[in-house]
Amino acid sequence: MAKAPVLTPQADDFPRWYQDLINKAELADNGPVRGTMVIRPYGYGLWERMQQEMDARIKDAGAQNAYFPLFIPQSYLTKEAEHVEGFAPELAVVTHGGGKELEEPVVVRPTSETIINDYFSKWVQSYRDLPLLINQWANVVRWEMRPRVFLRTSEFLWQEGHTAHATYEDARDYAAHIHRNVYGDFMTNVLGIDVVLGRKTPKERFAGAINTLTLEGMMGDGKALQMGTSHELGTNFAKAFNTSYLSKEGQQELVWQTSWGVSTRMVGGLIMSHGDDNGLRVPPRLAHVQVVVMAIKGDEAVAKVRELGAQLKAAGIRVHVDDRVDTPFGRRAVDWELKGVPVRIEIGPRDLENGTAMLARRIPGGKEPVRIDALADLLPKVLDEDQAQLLRESRERRESRTTDVATIEEASEAALAGGWARIPWDVLGPEGEAKLGEQAVTVRCLVAEDGSVPTEDAAPGTLAIVARSY
Repeated sequence: MAKAPVLTPQADDFPRWYQDLINKAELADNGPVRGTMVIRPYGYGLWERMQQEMDARIKDAGAQNAYFPLFIPQSYLTKEAEHVEGFAPELAVVTHGGGKELEEPVVVRPTSETIINDYFSKWVQSYRDLPLLINQWANVVRWEMRPRVFLRTSEFLWQEGHTAHATYEDARDYAAHIHRNVYGDFMTNVLGIDVVLGRKTPKERFAGAINTLTLEGMMGDGKALQMGTSHELGTNFAKAFNTSYLSKEGQQELVWQTSWGVSTRMVGGLIMSHGDDNGLRVPPRLAHVQVVVMAIKGDEAVAKVRELGAQLKAAGIRVHVDDRVDTPFGRRAVDWELKGVPVRIEIGPRDLENGTAMLARRIPGGKEPVRIDALADLLPKVLDEDQAQLLRESRERRESRTTDVATIEEASEAALAGGWARIPWDVLGPEGEAKLGEQAVTVRCLVAEDGSVPTEDAAPGTLAIVARSY
């Protein structure tokens, strides 16, 4: 009798495969309140590595970490009309505390532009105080009507950067720097996802922004996922909160601002970009466990994997030693396959006799015997090869499933068939965008013909990337 697959095959039911993988790989569970999630240790380890890699890049960009309150006075959100209108359906509002009705309701943080601006207006007095570059790692709440673990949850984890600058040009350039050199570098070179960097249409902009820059990734089923955004806020919030400074010329001027963020949605993007019918595949540069060293059976094998684990750790490899010989080896191997650890090193009594170990590679697949004393030198090369393979596969999938089209009907057809379409923006336009929306197809971003980010919505030669999305 054929063994039943551990996961629903992607080709049969991609959403069910996604949920199966999250459960079987022990990444997360649904929380007790609809739309919330419990992130399990292995899943949280992925998020921690994302935090570490992102935090280093954010700090290299000059921003410093801070923390702002979870509760925001409701009146703060009403100061910027477009902002509150954009978030109103998603707000969680607290009306009672300590057994009493509050004098003013408070909103559970959906994003922090308003409360941070209240403090920026106190901290910024002179041009000498600029630029002010702040980031925070926090949780936010947006009441989600159609939740899906990691992708859309009512509470999620993220970082949100907020900056104030003396000029429009400084703010514009900083938002672009975060977009390309922080987010783009991380997603391409660590997550191994070949994201498209583009500009949102006016319809899709962040509420209260004058420009939104986005990073869009193609998932395994051909849908798009917005992986992160960087916003130019202009002076909209500065006007609402009177965030101003005394210029060198002695004039009172409003600051120009940016905000930008990525979230635990990236974990969902990781799963849907790299997972296969056997489970997750984690890019080696991201993996908090790059190599698992497994004892098959026997005390000598246990002693050897512990010794080897220490050697590889000393060589700078992130290693987990699996010496649970009281648990069947096959079950353990399947578990690590599901979790997507890039490399397994398997050692049993026969391997010890030969001075070899079995090297199993999760990303390209396959096994081969290698000398134990060669592993410390061999593994860095193997991990680099596998990192490059995931990025290559991501790029090839996107390129092969993106179609250049000339009409709105062709764009819709390509998206509904499970791919992306590129269409001239002057052909599509806002009216065409609205027509696509009737079929649950959206303009993911605008790009220039050479793949760069347009400096204007209607710059000559601008192309619209059209797709269904998560």
